[in-house]
Amino acid sequence: MKKGILALIVLIVLAVILGGWYIRTNNTLVDMKGQATKQWANVESSYQRRSDLIGNLVKTVQGAADFERETLSDVIEARAKATSTTIDANNITPEQLAMFQEAQTGLSSALSRLLVTVERYPDLKANQNFLELQSQLEGTENRINVERNRFNDLAGEYNIKIEKIPTNIIASIANFKPLALFSSDSGAEDAPDVNFDFD
Repeated sequence: MKKGILALIVLIVLAVILGGWYIRTNNTLVDMKGQATKQWANVESSYQRRSDLIGNLVKTVQGAADFERETLSDVIEARAKATSTTIDANNITPEQLAMFQEAQTGLSSALSRLLVTVERYPDLKANQNFLELQSQLEGTENRINVERNRFNDLAGEYNIKIEKIPTNIIASIANFKPLALFSSDSGAEDAPDVNFDFD
């Protein structure tokens, strides 16, 4: 009788210890994923700021220059594509992130062409609104980079945590999936070819 009670007490204590460990580990993973998801919202917010600024930049450029319609159309089209590509923050897959990054890269490329082409218009370059918008865009690009790096840090820590033993057992049971990370664009490792010849 005493052995049966002792065995029952040992089983109850083990169940309490394992249950407590499961709850603590699960809550830690929920917190880490929540922090990464919140940081993803900051990334999207920075991209939204850039999109909003680009609309004002395009209007300023249109009003101040007899400008190449094709370049403006490319920026407007790339902006529309970038804002229509969204990701479910709770399920950031590598495929979704690649599509999102491709759309954002297209917008960055179109914007770069716009800013290079603007060099042909001295009146526009001196326009205070344009200069301020250009400065805000540069600051926003820096902010985007900072937010993306913070997201990679948080998502990376979460991804490592769900792979470590014994946390991976709970991650598997509770269906915690790894989050995709930002990576550099294809060809980013090559030095850019800068050409100031506008003829």
